[in-house]
Amino acid sequence: MGKQVDVIVAGHICLDMIPTLAASLSGAEDLFLPGQLVRVGPATLTLGGAVANTGIALHRLGATTKLMGKVGDDLLGTTVLESLRKIDRRLAEDIIVASGEPTSYTIVISPPGVDRSFLHCSGANDTFSGDDLEMGALTDARLVHFGYPPLMQRLLSDGGEDLAQLLRHGQRSGALVSLDMAMPDVSSTRGHIDWKAWLSRVLPAVDFFLPSFDEILFMLDPARYQHLVDRAKGKNLFTVADLPLLQTIADQLIELGSPLVAIKLGDCGLYLQTHAQAAKLLSDRSAWQGFDWQAWQGCRLWAPCFDVEVVGTTGAGDCTIAGLLMALLHGLGPASALRHATAVGAWCVQSRDATSNIPAWSEVGDSMLNRWPLRKPTNELDGWTRCQKTGVYMVSN
Repeated sequence: MGKQVDVIVAGHICLDMIPTLAASLSGAEDLFLPGQLVRVGPATLTLGGAVANTGIALHRLGATTKLMGKVGDDLLGTTVLESLRKIDRRLAEDIIVASGEPTSYTIVISPPGVDRSFLHCSGANDTFSGDDLEMGALTDARLVHFGYPPLMQRLLSDGGEDLAQLLRHGQRSGALVSLDMAMPDVSSTRGHIDWKAWLSRVLPAVDFFLPSFDEILFMLDPARYQHLVDRAKGKNLFTVADLPLLQTIADQLIELGSPLVAIKLGDCGLYLQTHAQAAKLLSDRSAWQGFDWQAWQGCRLWAPCFDVEVVGTTGAGDCTIAGLLMALLHGLGPASALRHATAVGAWCVQSRDATSNIPAWSEVGDSMLNRWPLRKPTNELDGWTRCQKTGVYMVSN
């Protein structure tokens, strides 16, 4: 089946405001004391959310990409549209402009050497639904990627049914459907919905599920999540977890319906686990006839990150996903796909915003040939073997 675009990226879009912070401003007590004036540097104003971050990264990598998000008819919305048009006018063509609604924005708090935090307004994302999309457009793409439904209220209020219908439409069109998540606001009602029930409704309509470790552990096992938060004391949560826990989580997600699962681990890398019968489950995707799904079934792989100078972490997970999806479009096997995905993530973190540093796809391979060093694992690796060619770890036979 011929397709007009490689990827449709739909879901959450916003405007990110990233003030320059000194290394001394690393804690909440440095930034949020009542009555205190905190001097910061110039702000970077950039697009954010999965639609912008993953979509623009895919565009820069060379994929033909269509973006489907929702903004308001306000000044911030105009800024979003003009920013997209500066990159490529076609990227703004399918963005919905909602009369009278506010555009989503995020203030990104990202001190050097510290993981970022956010002040976020969901805006028009909260009213986004399948009714906003021209379903026929989903037949145009080989891949349909949706991002950040936990930050989109209407997609939560019906238990996930509207989103599941939208994603099933993509599957029926012959596309491969992928889904990225976001950490819910644990202080609001949307942080305390029945996430297992929501996932059980949505994941049967997902082929490739791409959550982060923190958010999916919170959704599946909030008590264990809190235990690890207490132990981590502000560090990457996975540094106080282990690889067997990843298998347990991925087993649950595969059982809930997604045959391919990749879990983002921040600066600890990317984990992939797939259904033992993935090839059979994905054989009906007409846009993927001839793809070697046999190589993708029954996998358990972990790829550490490249050790590069980190300027900012905004959008790193989204860009890593872009690299992984691009690897699929190029027909790569799972180990090579993970290595390319983490390479795209490494390009991302070497700039303050998400996508301005993303290169053409050929340069991603070149960066690996230039042998960026890999970060040393901090977790126990009993039963895992490292592939010398890719640096990816796999379960020993």
